[in-house]
Amino acid sequence: MTTTNGVNVDQLHGAIEAISENPEAGQFRFHAETEWANALRCVTTIDEFDQAGEKIHTREFHVEGDEPEQILGERTAPNAVELLLAALGSCLSVGYAANAAAMGIELEELRFELEGDLNLCGFLGIDEEIRPGYDHVTCTAYIAADATDDELQELRERVEATSPLIDNISGEVPLETELVVTGA
Repeated sequence: MTTTNGVNVDQLHGAIEAISENPEAGQFRFHAETEWANALRCVTTIDEFDQAGEKIHTREFHVEGDEPEQILGERTAPNAVELLLAALGSCLSVGYAANAAAMGIELEELRFELEGDLNLCGFLGIDEEIRPGYDHVTCTAYIAADATDDELQELRERVEATSPLIDNISGEVPLETELVVTGA
């Protein structure tokens, strides 16, 4: 077993080969269920996903959400737009670690600083000309590795070209919503 950056490289190459030979094995559907708790707090439960049509039950995770006091919350947890930044950082961390391992690059340090600019006038419906979400997101990657600048630039390009979160944030993803009235 070859391990680089904590990633089993043999297993990584095996997964790439298996999905290349059977693309259906690469089809995933992820699930999350969010329930309002009180005030502006909520809890999202994640405990399963589908791979190639088969439901996979996993350990149960709970992700809490709230708003800062300045936005009428109690700041018991990050808000949704902060969690989006965290999700992007997590996605990039996975991408850098796996791609660096595949390229034979040993990481010594890797961290991301992410910021997003948002104007509440859009969210609050005060100004329809202002979008309710982020106007701009910046991400700075800090990396120390046993690689040349050219290799690290290639790593960055690979990661950014294949990042699901960069794709979801920068591209337009079809979104279907539905309202079910439950008689509470």
